[in-house]
Amino acid sequence: METVNDRQRAGERIEALRERLRRADHDYYVLSAPDLSDFEYDAMMRELQQLEAAWPEFFDENSPTQRVGSDLSEGFRQEAHHWPMLSLGNTYSLAEVEAFFQRTAKLLDDDFEIVCELKFDGTSISLTYEHGRLVKALTRGDGQRGDNVTRNVRTIRSIPLQLQGEGYPDFFEMRGEVLMPWQVFEDLNREREQNEEPLFANPRNAASGTLKQLNPQVVASRRLDAYLYYMLGDKLPGDSHYDNLQMARQWGFHVSDAMKKCRTLAEVSAFISYWDTERKNLPFATDGIVLKVNSLAQQEQLGYTAKSPRWAIAYKFQAERARTRLNSVDFQVGRTGIVTPVANLDAVQLSGTTVRRATLHNADFIENLDLHIGDMVYVEKGGEIIPKIVGVDVDHRSEAKVEKVHFVVTCPECGAPLMREEGEAAWICPDWQHCPPQIKARLVHFASRRAMNIEGLGDETVDLMYRNGYLRDITDIYRLTVEDIASLERLGDKSARNLMAQIEQSRQVPFERVLFALGIRYVGESVAKKLAYAFRDIDTLANASFEQLAAVDEIGEKIAGKLRDFFASPLSRRQIETLKSYGLQFALADDVGRPASDLLQGRTIVISGTFEHHSRDEYKAMIEAHGGKNAGSVSSKTDFILAGANMGPAKLEKAQALGIRLVDENEFLAMIAAPSADSVQTAALSGPQSAVPETPAAAPAVAPKDAPKARDEAFMNSLFDDM
Repeated sequence: METVNDRQRAGERIEALRERLRRADHDYYVLSAPDLSDFEYDAMMRELQQLEAAWPEFFDENSPTQRVGSDLSEGFRQEAHHWPMLSLGNTYSLAEVEAFFQRTAKLLDDDFEIVCELKFDGTSISLTYEHGRLVKALTRGDGQRGDNVTRNVRTIRSIPLQLQGEGYPDFFEMRGEVLMPWQVFEDLNREREQNEEPLFANPRNAASGTLKQLNPQVVASRRLDAYLYYMLGDKLPGDSHYDNLQMARQWGFHVSDAMKKCRTLAEVSAFISYWDTERKNLPFATDGIVLKVNSLAQQEQLGYTAKSPRWAIAYKFQAERARTRLNSVDFQVGRTGIVTPVANLDAVQLSGTTVRRATLHNADFIENLDLHIGDMVYVEKGGEIIPKIVGVDVDHRSEAKVEKVHFVVTCPECGAPLMREEGEAAWICPDWQHCPPQIKARLVHFASRRAMNIEGLGDETVDLMYRNGYLRDITDIYRLTVEDIASLERLGDKSARNLMAQIEQSRQVPFERVLFALGIRYVGESVAKKLAYAFRDIDTLANASFEQLAAVDEIGEKIAGKLRDFFASPLSRRQIETLKSYGLQFALADDVGRPASDLLQGRTIVISGTFEHHSRDEYKAMIEAHGGKNAGSVSSKTDFILAGANMGPAKLEKAQALGIRLVDENEFLAMIAAPSADSVQTAALSGPQSAVPETPAAAPAVAPKDAPKARDEAFMNSLFDDM
């Protein structure tokens, strides 16, 4: 018999699960930084579904169970799917696979085949083809609407732009998965690690983040791949899902060879067992097996639930974990002085690679694990460039005296006492002027592609020059001679002349990139650009007060403090003056970054909803180009809201309560005298960092709707020419 206490406990558990799943959705879809494994997420979702079914009085239309997770982005135009793009039900046990098989047999009461396929661990995509040409690519979004990422998808070489052969329908969709291969993922994370940027957690997040880049050239550079696994349309070649995919392969689609038609549960189980091991040798990430009824007529007969098809299910592999011995712990010093502990392990196989090292994150992580040298530890590699230790087998800890792992208190490289800033997890070596790994890392960062772009000054060459006394400071780069370089091991006269040419070219790198190259803590590419545009030259920036710095959009007190510390250092001042004498650019040209007008000067504007003529990022760029300020939330300081379709109800309610005016996009474009258009050339097109256009004409300039398509086609052709 149910009691009041039972009902109260159920209600509390339901609310706790909803809140945790909402937070997980935000971390995954918005921040691309998941903190729950798929297994944990699915287990919580299943528990919530069961509790809501048992206690219907707690129904809430906003519960995570009532929607398909969304990957909609503000930077792209949203469009409706021709056919809903639903998710699959997940299972982690063969018993549940058997239940699916038996349930299908009962509902069909006829012979049927199951097609077993790999479940690719990427980001879902829907491709629309008309008369053999790719015309649209949408992300899954919320299942009903997705982001139009056609421009980016055109850069993926494994996706055909024009089909080959014959027999394809005049109109149909191909569903599939965009992937980032392991090698590309590791190369990308290695580059991000060198620049001390946050690493992607796994190839899935990297692929998703890449597909949402506003600059197609960035997408093209990351060498994404795609596998297509489902065809939809009114006039498909046949009734067999398997045969349709074989036809799709002939038309030029990248269809996996790892497919099998199965008639019995034993055949399904054998396929799962084989790929649970063999997947570790694949060049891309997979996280399970998908089972689909082969006959399209039988699929239609089985139908759908509110969220997923009844004719398909996904079997998810358990996260791969291995047990091995901890032999020692190294402490590494990064470019900004952060000290990172890394575990040295007995070699063990994980995800197709031999693992000998694993991250230990920080001092708190080590303390929470109660780690000892010689412990048997559990290691997982869910796609991280460095695997992680997730637990300790305390029951098998040696009885002999073992050494507890303690975080170092002095820098392992230069001996300086470490410091820890309030509210930060990391310990830092503060002696950045004399600590060798910090000096070498700053030199590599200074010469990196997105900074001064001095090709040839990578890790090995910088280390060689440091050891031979040629490089001790970034200013030393401009003192190098051909003779100095040619005298070093593995280099020689030709390499020396090439490197000197690269150094000479770097003198023309614009101010915002020079500022980024200086390696000031927390000053990444986008922050450097904001600072350069706000202060225009290095002397004005160096002499700016704390309050002036903190007042710049997105800078705040934390970055302002680091900037003041940097410019207060005599070494920093000396470096800047020396680099000036070598001809580096420490001021913006007069015509760069100037506002197009002051029509919106002093006005704070909130953007909400979806738009027809421009993306949200393009409207943000226009607002800034005309002197306005973008705000993310409605307040009494908001001057008006640029309101599109499907405006957020909370913002609408607050705007009405505060009496804030709503402006539609046609009125807004008239306000800044910019014609309506579908195609724009704003700063948004140059990437998410481009908050302000580089020239006065860049932000408001637009192309009319009936403009020739030659420009876009030429742009895409140029992408392919560079690949």
